[in-house]
Amino acid sequence: GRLVLDVSGMPSTLSIGRPREPPGTTKVEPDLTGRQILATSADRRRHVPDDERLSAPLILEYPFTRTTGPVIGAFMTGLREGVICGARRSDGSVLVPPAEYDPETAEALTEIVEVGQAGEVVSWTWVDPPRQQSPWEEPHALALIKLDGADTPFLHGVLVTDPAEMATGMRVQASWRDEREGHISDIAGFVPEVSS
Repeated sequence: GRLVLDVSGMPSTLSIGRPREPPGTTKVEPDLTGRQILATSADRRRHVPDDERLSAPLILEYPFTRTTGPVIGAFMTGLREGVICGARRSDGSVLVPPAEYDPETAEALTEIVEVGQAGEVVSWTWVDPPRQQSPWEEPHALALIKLDGADTPFLHGVLVTDPAEMATGMRVQASWRDEREGHISDIAGFVPEVSS
């Protein structure tokens, strides 16, 4: 991750850490040529027109890394291996995707369990055209899918060509990418379940 602060274009009269002087204070200071001049505090605070402002790019970076931790790490590792995992709560229910803490009790969740790769569409919406940030280039459904063995729905894309192919209550199954790296996009999407 990277946090960037760009302060280029800020007025050249910006001073950080200099104590404010009382109005009317006179002080000897160098001008732009280095000559000593007398200037009042009002002169130093005068408005500088945009075309006279000095600017220089200044980018402050705060690089950081975050580990996924044991819960999210197990979920990501499972995706790389073609397995979907959840976290078991103290009441026995299973959260998918897993969370590090129970959203109701704030209790740490540490038991990771495998859930099914198929489930039921609880709710859905049609996306056409896909948004620019979407991992899918074709129209598709976004659905809340309650996977077999899970007690919470999981949001993912359902790869069908027409909204007429979608219905609440329909069964779908995960379609995996051939090359996986431990990322949610390892699941290419869900497709209607094929009856055997």
